[in-house]
Amino acid sequence: MGFLISNEKILDINERGVTFLYKDYNDEAIVKPTTMSGVEFLRRFCMHILPQRFVKVRYYGILGSRYKKEVQPLKDNSKPDLTKPAETKQQRIVRLTGFDPCKCPKCNTGTMHKI
Repeated sequence: MGFLISNEKILDINERGVTFLYKDYNDEAIVKPTTMSGVEFLRRFCMHILPQRFVKVRYYGILGSRYKKEVQPLKDNSKPDLTKPAETKQQRIVRLTGFDPCKCPKCNTGTMHKI
C-alpha cells in the first residue's frame, strides 16, 4: 500500500484508530478507506520522513514510473558488465610495462608460484 498522506485523505481520528483514503494499485488504483491503530499509522508515517540533509528524488518524464516498461530494456543494454573485469592485474602490468612478474627472472620461461 502506498502511503502518501495529506489532510484531505484523513477521514476520521478516534480511539479505535485513524481512518484515511489510499489508492489500491493492486485493484486498478481504486481509492479505498482503511483504518489502522494510531501507533501503526505513526510508524508508517514516520518511515517517510527523510533524515536531515537528505533530498527526495522524484522522476519525471521518461524516467517516471509511467514509462518504466518501455525504458527498462534500454537501461539494461547500455550498462557495461562490471562484474567481469576486462583484464586481471597481472595482465594489466604486462600490457603497461612489458614485464611479467610471474615469469622466472633467470630463465624467463617458467612460471613462479607462491609457496
